[in-house]
Amino acid sequence: MNITRNLLIAVLMTIATTILLGLVYPLAMTAIAQAIFPDKANGQLVMREGRVIGSRIIGESFSSPGYFHGRPSAAGAGYDAANSAGTNLGPTSRNLVDAVKTAVAAAQKENPSAPVPIDLVTSSASGLDPHLSPAAALFQAPRVAAARRASEADVRRLVGAHIEPRQFGFLGEPRVNVLELNLALDEQWPIRK
Repeated sequence: MNITRNLLIAVLMTIATTILLGLVYPLAMTAIAQAIFPDKANGQLVMREGRVIGSRIIGESFSSPGYFHGRPSAAGAGYDAANSAGTNLGPTSRNLVDAVKTAVAAAQKENPSAPVPIDLVTSSASGLDPHLSPAAALFQAPRVAAARRASEADVRRLVGAHIEPRQFGFLGEPRVNVLELNLALDEQWPIRK
């Protein structure tokens, strides 16, 4: 008799906590987030002319010489938000060393007079990092300026205007959002087709 009562209590507690923590709580948090922070709750999407062109918090691939390129991505086929992952290669991995050497050599062809920033040749842990260090963005300024037929000094000023400081003044590092920087490029110096 006591076993049946305990089993009934356990089943009822499982059902109650499943409903409370599996349905009520997530729905309540979603409703609160939508009411208070709708932009953040919906992925900080960037809209242009009524359509979504990207997200401020998920990196994407830019390959044209007229755009700043983000960090390499190991997520799926690259910047695949459904398959977020790093390479899982450690600092002693020959594959990682070879990949970084190859990427550094390619980057040095683009800008031989400057040291290559590490974030241009290594992927982030998620493979979806939307930011670059200011040094990585400035490293690309000569290529972007040439492709846009703009002065390198003007492109460097644009990068400087898009540097985000450390959060709360002490968390993280200064960074540049690649999508927002490329959108500013398009506004300032549209690519002629």
